[in-house]
Amino acid sequence: MKSNFSKFMLLWAGELVSAIGGGLTSFGLGVYIFNQTGSAASMALVTLLGFLPTLLFSIPAGVLADRYDRRLLMIIGDGCSAFGIIYILICMLQGQAALYQICIGVFISSVFSALLEPSYRATITDLLTKEEYSKASGMVSIAGSARYLISPIIAGVLLAISDIKVLLLIDISTFILTVITTAIVKKGIASKKIENTESFKESLKQGWHAITEKQGVFILIIVSSVVTCFMGALQILIEPLILDFSNSVVLGTAETFCACGMLVSSLFLGMKGIKQEYVKILCKSLLLSGICMIGIGVRENIYIICLFGFCFFALLPFINNCLDYLVRVNIPDELQGRAWGMIGFLSQIGYVVAYAVSGMAADKIAIQFEFGVGRGAAGVIVLAGILLSITALFLYSIKSVKMLERRAYD
Repeated sequence: MKSNFSKFMLLWAGELVSAIGGGLTSFGLGVYIFNQTGSAASMALVTLLGFLPTLLFSIPAGVLADRYDRRLLMIIGDGCSAFGIIYILICMLQGQAALYQICIGVFISSVFSALLEPSYRATITDLLTKEEYSKASGMVSIAGSARYLISPIIAGVLLAISDIKVLLLIDISTFILTVITTAIVKKGIASKKIENTESFKESLKQGWHAITEKQGVFILIIVSSVVTCFMGALQILIEPLILDFSNSVVLGTAETFCACGMLVSSLFLGMKGIKQEYVKILCKSLLLSGICMIGIGVRENIYIICLFGFCFFALLPFINNCLDYLVRVNIPDELQGRAWGMIGFLSQIGYVVAYAVSGMAADKIAIQFEFGVGRGAAGVIVLAGILLSITALFLYSIKSVKMLERRAYD
């Protein structure tokens, strides 16, 4: 297969810009809502409504990625997702945006974004050779880290001298560049002619068969859902944890510093990749990331939070790289789109649980023990870290998962 790594890099650059813009909006809305409500549950509600459509539509979006032009679906998803952000901006320009208006805008944006992920994942398979998958996964992790590495510090500074409307305007402008880069890649790649002889239901069945045919693949997906639940708890609670004793500038700086860990390891994986022992690296990384979560919640100290946060984010690309490789090489190319749609749905159910429960749990713990919501958030984070470490030990004992690595070398 001919490599199209340069086209992948162009596509990746567009998604990098999009991630930065999305990170600005996410950070700004988090601070805005916390300042208005002082509730971790309200922040979690907005995150949940922004994430739920992506989860619910991931399976049909995966089927569409195998039936229609994947690059066109990416253009539609990226371009139309700007409508939700525009709606929030209009509400703010007319006065103060209510919580329900923010929820509506985020929901609209997420509905269209759901088209993106399966098509993007499948396009990577279209463009690259098997030997380039690991490096590409490292680059994708770099783009994903941008919303944590670059966006928070920019957003924190901008919020100190302006307001959230500036962040929303920047995010809206990034959609234009992303659509342009995807269109260029689309023009340079001939769309595969796909005969739509099978029904939508049949496509779903084939996607399900692709991920359940090998027991190890299905177990990895289920474990991924458990892992995302614990990680989602940290994602939603880190902002109230820090904002409870500090401000948005410190929060933005802290998030950027922590995300530097992801940048360092993503750059390493982008250049070197992982050659072997994927399962062992996956389990060790999960175990250590759980320990880091415990460290984050131990004390109300920004330096300790940053130290363990840096280590936690440094481990994420190794986890994602190993999971991505073990699954990708064990699924036929022609089923990649619908398989990734199904995988996205199952593996990210954990986020829904985390967003629905963690915010309310933090608020209730704070009320029960009569201290700030930040300490309530810390308690939930510590518990999630303990459970994540236990999950890592459990995963390493499963033989069918270890077999996936052996089959990858056949």
